[in-house]
This record gives sequence, structure tokens and C-alpha cells, in this order.
Amino acid sequence: MNYQEALDFIHGTYKFGAKLGLENIKYLLKLLGNPHENINIIHIAGTNGKGSTSSMTHSILKAAGYKVGLYTSPYLETFTERIQINGENIPEERLAEITSLVKEKIQQMVEEGRNHPTEFEVVTAIGFYYFAQEEVDFLVLEVGLGGRLDATNVVENPLVSVITPVGYDHMQFLGDTLEKIAAEKGGIIKENSHVIVYPQADEATQVLKDICHEKNSEMLMVDFNKLEIHSSTIEEQTYTVDIFGKTYNHLEIHMAGIHQIYNSTSALAVVETLKHEYNVEISDEAVFKGLKEARWPGRLEIIKRDPLTIIDGAHNIHGAEALKKSIQSLLQDYSITLVIGMLADKDVEGYLDLIIPHVHRVVITEPDNPRAMEAEVLAEKLKKYNKALYIGKTIPEATKIALEITDQQEAILCAGSLYMIGEARKYVRQLNK
Repeated sequence: MNYQEALDFIHGTYKFGAKLGLENIKYLLKLLGNPHENINIIHIAGTNGKGSTSSMTHSILKAAGYKVGLYTSPYLETFTERIQINGENIPEERLAEITSLVKEKIQQMVEEGRNHPTEFEVVTAIGFYYFAQEEVDFLVLEVGLGGRLDATNVVENPLVSVITPVGYDHMQFLGDTLEKIAAEKGGIIKENSHVIVYPQADEATQVLKDICHEKNSEMLMVDFNKLEIHSSTIEEQTYTVDIFGKTYNHLEIHMAGIHQIYNSTSALAVVETLKHEYNVEISDEAVFKGLKEARWPGRLEIIKRDPLTIIDGAHNIHGAEALKKSIQSLLQDYSITLVIGMLADKDVEGYLDLIIPHVHRVVITEPDNPRAMEAEVLAEKLKKYNKALYIGKTIPEATKIALEITDQQEAILCAGSLYMIGEARKYVRQLNK
């Protein structure tokens, strides 16, 4: 099996849907020798901020000299982005080799009359097997969907569990109240464990407290009251923060948006927990270096400067609120062209109400996804805002239109769906070569 054949097999399992539950993944991993059982895992769930928090945690541990796996989803440009060690994507030949083995085990499962694993289960099994083979010191493991029934939740003894901001998303799977969604996210909390919780709405916090009490686990709340922001620009941010009694002065990050400073406090809470509960050696220098070097593509990422062109993966209400604040604080001096494509199962109207008043013209497109909202349907929803509207059915076409209608001193913002911004990123990066 070569790399393309591996991708064809993995993506071909899309037809098996997105069934939540652990029976299938547990059996598949058993056939693979349970590779996940001997890995030191930091497990991260939440509605927003999972990827950024994961990336920062990974970067700090890498800077401390450890071999660190990072498992995330989805990808922006290249499938191998989802499985990394110390910032290097899994080699294509290794992905092909492990996928071939996983395919054999799946055939065995099917022959035994078991259900065929879903795409996410297949990728998760590949990831665990690779990280175990490579004998990583730590694995930063991002939940795919929810938590309780997510394939990553086969992990029984994580070093630390992290709950990032909980909000309304994937309600058809997770429930229609914050309490129900928080209960699903909190499903990653294990007995007698250490749990780091980003400040939540009261109803979500109470659910997580109850789960921790029931599991006899220590809940460590991140405290923003001990945070002082010194500067915040589109290029860098500096701040001082106290985490569980440890003060870090004048930290620097190169992820834009105040919310990324908040996300970093969760990563710092992981660091302090590893240091104090497991005697993991992480120097202050590693913390400073790791945060300064941390990147998370697709989150207020500058991909071109003339005109300033930014992509952002905000695709739900919580993400849109963060993006709105960033536009107001970082892009207030720019006339903005928005390139937008959305999935039809999102809160499209709520998203538009937050973002559209802060942009000046809109180019409408369609994400490359079966759930994409048709450009013409989205255009109808946008008419009431009285903005100049353009349609580019494909993402390259829409991005090209945006570049043509935006002056050098203005800005382009591509947002609305992770399935859209990756293709816009690839198109612009090719133009820059």
C-alpha cells in the first residue's frame, strides 16, 4: 500500500458514518496490541480552543527536550498534519505502512461479524500505533467530537485531562443544553485523576464539578484574575500570569487574539500539574521558548501581507464571538473583505449577526463538504446586511475575487468553516511562491 492508497482507504471509511461509542475502537486497538496503554497522555476536550491549547502544550514539552506526539483534527492542507511528533508530520511511507496493518485487522473484525470502524476510529488507531512505535515521552491527544463516546476516550489513565471552553456545537450528537454538552465533554474525566478546567458558564462548571466529585478527581480551575496583558497585536502578545502560585513574567506568544492568551493559561496549568504531580522537569526557559514558538495554523493566521490576508477557523458561535473581538481590537483600522463559506448544520444566522456588521464586503463560497450551505442560499441570508456581495462557487475562485477587489491597504479575512480555510490557505501560499 502506498500513501495515496492509504488515503483512499481512510477516506473511503467515511461511508461508515460517525458512530459514537468505544466498542469498535477498543477491539481494533486490542488486535493491534493495545498501543495506547503505555503512552503518557494529556487528553484535551472542549468546544473551542482544543487545538491551540494542544499545540501550546506540545510546544512547551518539546522545548523541554521531550519527544512529544500531537494528535489533532481536522487538517488544513495535508492529512499527515493530524499525526505529528515534535512538529514533524508522520512520514507518508509510515502512514501507508501502518494503514496497511490496520486494514488487515479491520478485515479480521468484519470477518468476525463486527462493525467496520469509522474514519475517525481508523485514524485514531493509526495514530496510537505510530506514537507507540516511536516511543514518545508524551502524547497530547485532542478529542475529535464530544468526549465520553469519542474514539480517543479509550485512554484509561491520562496524566492530565483538560476541558477547554464548552459551547453550543454538534448539538445533534451532544445535546441541546450546556449541561448536556458539558457532560459529554466531561466524559473524558477518569477516576482519581487531575482535571484542568478553563473558566466556563456556571451551568457547565457545575456539571464538571459534579463529575470530578463522582470520580474522586481533582478539579483545577484556571484563574484569569491573576493575568495581566501587556500588549496585544496581530503579530504578538505579551502578558504576565500566575498559575497555581507560579508567576510567569512577560510571556510572549505569536498567536493572535486575546482568547489565545486565555488558552495558553490552560497549557501552563498542564505544565504546572506535570511538574508537581509527576516530577516532570520543565524549566522556565522551556515554557518561554515553547510558547513563543507555538503555532496553530488557521487561527487568525496571516498568510499574505499585501493586502493583509488572514484565515480563521471560527465556525460556531463561541468561535465567532472570539473572532468578532479580534476584528474589533486588531483590525479596527482596516476595511475588510470577508470570504465566507459555511456548513448548513451550523447556527448560520447567529454567526452572521456577530461577524457581518464588522466587515465591508463579502465574497460567498462553498466549503468542500457534503454539509456545505449552497452559496446562493447563504447569499440570500446576507442580503439584509446591505453589504456588497460577490459569489465564487469554488474556494480558489472566491479567494481570487477577494484579492481583485481588495486594495493593498485593506484586509481580507477568510472564515466560516475549517473545511474552507485550508483550501484558501493553499491557494494563497501558491501565489506567494
